[in-house]
Amino acid sequence: MTEALAPAVAADPTPARRRRLTAEIWIVMGLSLGRSGVYAVVNILDRLTRGPLGDQTAEINTPQADRSLLDLTYQILSIGFALVPVVLALYLLSDSGRSAVRRIGLDGTRPGKDALWGLALGAVIGIPGLAIYLGGRALGVTVSVSASGLDDYWWTVPVLILAALKNGLIEEVLVVGYLVERLQELRWRVVSVVACSALIRGSYHLYQGWGPFAANIAMGVIFACFYLSRWGRRRVMPLVIAHTLLDVVAFVGYAYLPDAWLTALGVL
Repeated sequence: MTEALAPAVAADPTPARRRRLTAEIWIVMGLSLGRSGVYAVVNILDRLTRGPLGDQTAEINTPQADRSLLDLTYQILSIGFALVPVVLALYLLSDSGRSAVRRIGLDGTRPGKDALWGLALGAVIGIPGLAIYLGGRALGVTVSVSASGLDDYWWTVPVLILAALKNGLIEEVLVVGYLVERLQELRWRVVSVVACSALIRGSYHLYQGWGPFAANIAMGVIFACFYLSRWGRRRVMPLVIAHTLLDVVAFVGYAYLPDAWLTALGVL
């Protein structure tokens, strides 16, 4: 385990390199999930001043136009441009000349093992996560999350699947692959690296309430530890698979499960 947790870069960074990496991290996070985290903090403060969280709703995957093809165009554009910070992070990680895709294990060299680990992690996170969500709803500290507000078009399910894949790539590449690699290059301790990754993940889910905030911090700890472990072997692909599966179940399930089922689950 100790060997697997060792930083990927052997030499200590020079002061100039340290300053550059620190600025780079702030820029990448400011353009992506760090920005989302700041907005989520403001959003939860806004919600807390409006009334009980249990009486409020947060909508995800909402329509962007009232005409089908125009809405589809906006949805695809939104997904595509949201992935630009992922491309930026991969580009920056390739500064040593090594493929960033291979460096963080975003390649397809272990499809079977990655898929199995992804399924296992999805189950480990998904079942307790649903329980925490339902507990938060019962306690009134979690908003009702409308996971899909899209109209029922022929393209709805494919777009929801693409949105789930987008979330998996953005979150796992940025707050695990990119952030862990850079913080370890700056010689942060493993505990601090895991805590930073998990707290950022929790922050941009704050708009959903305290239950999802806590659940995503736990998810962040598990995913970062797995990435650094001898089982994860610094591969984000299993994490992307797990995250995508979780969101596909949430998005498509919300869109197409009968209202009676959703009510029984405490979602409606």
